[in-house]
Amino acid sequence: MADSIITPDLITLDADLGADTASVIAALAARLAAAGRATDPAPVAAAALAREAQSATGLPGGIAIPHCRVPEIATASLCFARLSPKVDFGGPDGPADLVFLIAAPEGAGAAHMKLLSSLARALVRPAFVTALREAPTAADVVRLVEEVVSPPPKGAAGAAGSASSAAGAVGAGAASGAPRTDSGAVGDAGPEPAPRDAHADTASRADRAGAGNTVGEGGDSAPSGAEEPLIVAVTACPTGIAHTYMAADSLRLAGERAGVRVRVETQGSSGGTTLDPATIAAADAVIFATDVGVKGRGRFAGKPVLESGVKRAINEPDTMLAEAMAAARDPGAARVSGDGGAPAAETAAGLGWGTRLRQILLTGVSYMIPFVAAGGLLIALSFLLGGYEIADNAKTIVLDNSLDDLPDGGLATYLGAVLFQIGSLAFGFLVPALAGYIAFAIADRPGLAPGFTAGAIAVFVGAGFLGGLVGGLIAGFAALWIGKLGVPRWARGLMPVVVIPLFASMVVGVVMFVLLGKPLAAVTSGLTEWLNGLTGSSAIALGIILGIMMCFDLGGPVNKAAYAFAVAGLNVNDPASLRIMAAVMAAGMVPPLAMALSTLVRPGLYTEAERENGKAAWLLGASFISEGAIPFAAADPLRVLPSMMLGGAVTGGLIMATDVTLSAPHGGIFVFFAIGGIGWFLVSLAAGTLVAAVCVTLAKELFRRKDAAPDSALVPA
Repeated sequence: MADSIITPDLITLDADLGADTASVIAALAARLAAAGRATDPAPVAAAALAREAQSATGLPGGIAIPHCRVPEIATASLCFARLSPKVDFGGPDGPADLVFLIAAPEGAGAAHMKLLSSLARALVRPAFVTALREAPTAADVVRLVEEVVSPPPKGAAGAAGSASSAAGAVGAGAASGAPRTDSGAVGDAGPEPAPRDAHADTASRADRAGAGNTVGEGGDSAPSGAEEPLIVAVTACPTGIAHTYMAADSLRLAGERAGVRVRVETQGSSGGTTLDPATIAAADAVIFATDVGVKGRGRFAGKPVLESGVKRAINEPDTMLAEAMAAARDPGAARVSGDGGAPAAETAAGLGWGTRLRQILLTGVSYMIPFVAAGGLLIALSFLLGGYEIADNAKTIVLDNSLDDLPDGGLATYLGAVLFQIGSLAFGFLVPALAGYIAFAIADRPGLAPGFTAGAIAVFVGAGFLGGLVGGLIAGFAALWIGKLGVPRWARGLMPVVVIPLFASMVVGVVMFVLLGKPLAAVTSGLTEWLNGLTGSSAIALGIILGIMMCFDLGGPVNKAAYAFAVAGLNVNDPASLRIMAAVMAAGMVPPLAMALSTLVRPGLYTEAERENGKAAWLLGASFISEGAIPFAAADPLRVLPSMMLGGAVTGGLIMATDVTLSAPHGGIFVFFAIGGIGWFLVSLAAGTLVAAVCVTLAKELFRRKDAAPDSALVPA
């Protein structure tokens, strides 16, 4: 039992763990720690709540599966609670009474990940869910879970068979039409079908769509060979533990009910069988049920496509399957663009251009930030060793000196010059990486070369961050357009590695040099001059706006936009950019520190788990990790977020008013050596933290829920 992913001490039956998501998750994380499965419950709870903020984990039927992967988990584990009363986890049909906290360590082995995904897949079976609700003891729950994650060999008799049969008898009426099997397992829907002509006409597909046999209650699908329609699907979620596999099995079960062959490729942490090219070619339509990008999207080029988030495939599999079949019969349906040899991204079906554009830009920013962080911190360290004057002669020192021939100032000056040059070179990739990965988000790998080229041109002509952004978009759409051109079959293999990069680079290069380069450079130069000219109330207003943005969504798109604005313009020779960087980082430190302070001065307003989170938030805030406040914001957004935004505004405005500068893009208080005006930095940070802490404390005091006990952490939603 020691190596099991679930043990009786990880199970809570018919218990009241609080009235909100955060309280339940915190209680389950504490149970993991008490059982020796986690070294610290606070990061586990924070990671699970951060995943909830991305997408609620409530499922149909009163189930919730919060999950996370963090280093603090010692071994892959399941922590289960049967709640009384139920708690709302965002399920489509109401609150949940069955909650599994699925926790895995970073780098969890494939075997453990398969066990966790097996449990998630079992939760789409009403028989298993009913058995969990009726289990009298923790040991019975352990047995039920182990039966689905480690089923006995086929033909083996014993408790597993009897338990599954009994549960099936109870759950048949609630199965929503789902077929029952002896084992209860939901596996692949049979062997891969024989390939058929990928270019069969639409009318023939429509005829076949109505030819499948229907699955009756408790029956098995009756394959009808090539006459049965075929749908292929890809499922994937950000964590890749639970929703990926549940969506896959929900679609398979829907296929059994409708008499449609469904083959699913799961792109999750425990892997999955990649769809055979012959199966893709034979498919009538494709479903992409993902919250992240589809790997190898170009394999499905030309297929009618239905696209949604992964949870819709769990909640509405029958509807999605019907829509996919309708798309297969509709000549005007959306199709996956590109060709099999040249993967290409496209505007997702069902996603507006505003959403798609935001995803594209955030992809570029996310890939850019590591270059900024590495380069900026190295430059900051060089100042610590060699002083700020090292920026003027670092290249000369590096080229003319060595460890055997040190410059004036000795080893510290030489190492400072080396670090400055390394940091400057890394920092130089900022704009090319931004442009390259914007293009990648649009056109996949064929967009990388023209995107990086566009970024390099933007740097060359002085268009900077703005030029990289515009150039990346042009490069990506040029590559996407070229990838759609019809070419002979023999030339398709050359498209992604030669033709698309060559001509897309030519297009974006000519456009940038001839048309847009100089105007964008002029705009960038004007913006720089305007920022350098900001004084008094104008500078303070900019600091207030940036402070509010940093605290608006605690690591979300608005926070990232403010941070990207600061790091994109960071230049050690530009005082205005250093002030903006200081305002952004100081304001981003406020939320965790404010929540830590509030839990310290008024602990009775918070649950025990929140008080523990508050202790961890001191270090997270000092390190400039705004996400440290997410557990508090997730539980009480209407009280926490406005208070944090007010504190961030105070800090951002004071930083700009006192001319504090910062030459490092990350690190919080630990890069104190890179802060110009450290005293005012600390005063501004303390003022914003105090304002936010007072506001959130008063909000919780004055607007306490009527049904909450005096020392409850619950506040109005």
